[in-house]
Order: sequence, then C-alpha cells, then structure tokens
Amino acid sequence: MTTKANTYHTWSPKAAEIDRAWQIVDADGQILGRLATQIAMLLRGKHKPKFTPHVDNGDFVVVVNAEKVQVTGNKPSQKIYYHHTGYPGGIKGEPYRLLFKRRPDRVLKIAVKGMLPKNRLGRKLIKKLYVYAGPRHPHAAQQPQPFVIKNIKNAKYGS
Repeated sequence: MTTKANTYHTWSPKAAEIDRAWQIVDADGQILGRLATQIAMLLRGKHKPKFTPHVDNGDFVVVVNAEKVQVTGNKPSQKIYYHHTGYPGGIKGEPYRLLFKRRPDRVLKIAVKGMLPKNRLGRKLIKKLYVYAGPRHPHAAQQPQPFVIKNIKNAKYGS
C-alpha cells in the first residue's frame, strides 16, 4: 500500500522577481564597524523577506559623510591596513590615521567588504556600494531613500 506524501518545493527568487531599491546612509557620527554591519545587511538583502543566501537580492547603498565616521579605543593609532603588491616581499601596511586622512571612503569600503562573502557573490555585491567623503553624491536621479541607522555609541547594553 503506497501513501501519498506531501511534497514541498523550495522557492527561490528569479531575476525578474528581485526588486532593488537605492538606500542613502549618512555616516556622520557613526561607529565604523557598527555602520559597516548595517550596510552589509542592506547589500546582501537580509532585511527583505525574500532573502536567499546564494542570490544577489540586496539594495544599492550610497554612503555620504564618510569623513565623519568614528572608531573607538586605540584604533586610530594601532590599526594597520595591509595589502600585497603582488611581488615577493611586497606586503605593505598603512596606519588607520594616514589612510583615513588620505581616503576616508576607502576605510569604510574595506570594513564592509570584510563582512561580505569571500566569493563571486561578494565581489558582485561590493560593486553596489558607493561611498563619498562629503555630503554630496551624483545619484539624485536614482532617488535614494534615506536609511536611518541609530547611533548606539552611548547606548547601554542589556537594558
């Protein structure tokens, strides 16, 4: 005797079903790591009910005022960003304070990139991030919606 079992199919969003919005984030007074986690969430699409881990269904993110982002503790004097030139012995390091003075947008982009997947999906997602040091950006035609990130610098944990 055979019984008819219920069968369920896993739903996965198609390319035509994905709706991408443009979000604008103001980094003024935000803490670098906490801001980067929120931006990575928007890029991946984890804030949407249709989130699928292997599909790019996130939003485009425009970050302004990257020059006003903050770090805590002794990071301005102790944090070092490393990169390799591709030549033998070609590892280079640059302290946070010098990189932030030279390219404040790159500091935020490196922090967000470290929170994305380390594969071709992550490389595709980071291209949807636009970071600008000042308050101006050239994406007015896309009509980005403001995404409010709470500043929890002085928030009490556990309360």
